[in-house]
Amino acid sequence: MDRLPIGRVHWKVVVAVGLGLFFDMYEVFLSGSMSVALGKDFRLSGLELKLLLASAFLGMFLGAALLGRLADRLGRRKAFLFNLVWYSIWSLVGAFSPNAGFLVFARFMAGIGVGAEYPVADAYLSDVLPKDKRGRLATWAYTSSFVAVPVVGFLALWLNTTPMLGISGWRWLLALGGVGAVVVLFLRRSLPESPRWLNSVGRTEEARQALEVFAHGAGTSVSELEKAAVREATPGEAVPSQAAPQSQAAPSIDQDERRSLSHLGKAPYRGRLVMLVIFHVFQTFGYYGFGTLAALVLVASGHSVTNSLLFTALSFLGYPIGSLVSTPLVARFERKHLLIASIIALAASGVAFSVSGNDALIVVFGFLTTLISNVFSNVYHIYQAEIFPTALRATAVGWTYSLSRLSSGALPFILLPVLDGFGALAMFGVVAVALAIIAVTVGILGPRTTRRSLAEINPV
Repeated sequence: MDRLPIGRVHWKVVVAVGLGLFFDMYEVFLSGSMSVALGKDFRLSGLELKLLLASAFLGMFLGAALLGRLADRLGRRKAFLFNLVWYSIWSLVGAFSPNAGFLVFARFMAGIGVGAEYPVADAYLSDVLPKDKRGRLATWAYTSSFVAVPVVGFLALWLNTTPMLGISGWRWLLALGGVGAVVVLFLRRSLPESPRWLNSVGRTEEARQALEVFAHGAGTSVSELEKAAVREATPGEAVPSQAAPQSQAAPSIDQDERRSLSHLGKAPYRGRLVMLVIFHVFQTFGYYGFGTLAALVLVASGHSVTNSLLFTALSFLGYPIGSLVSTPLVARFERKHLLIASIIALAASGVAFSVSGNDALIVVFGFLTTLISNVFSNVYHIYQAEIFPTALRATAVGWTYSLSRLSSGALPFILLPVLDGFGALAMFGVVAVALAIIAVTVGILGPRTTRRSLAEINPV
């Protein structure tokens, strides 16, 4: 897989994964954009508003924790398809919500569907992309997803000021998300399964067939790759002559599961797991704290709902641009060091946004915050999938990433009281402390990964 030149199948994976992740981002940033409009339709305030903001994240927590393991047991492709079907159904149901309580429930159920999108995508991209191109190509997939953020911002601005057919804008936003996910579902049906995953569960012949699909798309063949592997094999890397014969009985899924899960408690994976647990509990304060609460921060500062949505939409342009900026950075710099640098920069720009005194500075620092956010996001999504072996990659990423969804759901209950009681600067001060914690954790426990093969990063 590492010796393959980039071919059309690799690009098909990047596009299909990116478009699927679009709806994860769409769902995440929908909450903040909907919240200011739902106050008018359902007169939401206090606890109800917090529950609306938290409901999708709580669903995402369950989805990431449970469905990430599904990708290690049944395959990356099946997990992708299930996630999108579930999300589409509940997003469309939510568009017809008769009251706030039903909407909260529908958002929770839709969140389950998209909750595992990123863990499964991270694992799949890490599985199939060659080591020298892994960072650069993965950022293109993530960039596709982050286009959703300004799309949500400007759609919310447009639909909330000029509702179509007399129907509230938030209903259109939910319906568009559900219909769009169905379109992506058909594109993903033709994706090949991960050859690494197939091989890890003993399905050797199917792994070879899937590898043939990637090789054919890159203008080569498996036999040529095997010859190159024998000539150039690095320590710890399996070559064809070392592979188990196909007649050998494959381990059962239950046996493989026990072996994989016990592996997480051993060095070096124990330290990496601890690092990601701490990381995902606190990283959401910086990333989702701004994206989901920016409009509410501006309303609390005295801006009108329309102006707040406009400033937020302009700031959200930084998300796809930041993702593009990350592409050369992840290829050039060590990902561990780039991750720490982006954390520090994100904390500084968020504090600057909170003290901005005029409209121009609000947009400038809001744009910088979102731009840096996606350098940070792309780096850690690539990084977290690289530091675990194939048999438990989606499980480890899913379990730890699920904590970020849980902490995101708790954010309104933590940050909104600080915002209401002490103002924007105090709220972003809390965010800065959380980011400092994860910077120190990554610095101490994080391994280096850039331009290293998965076999080098993950010793047996």
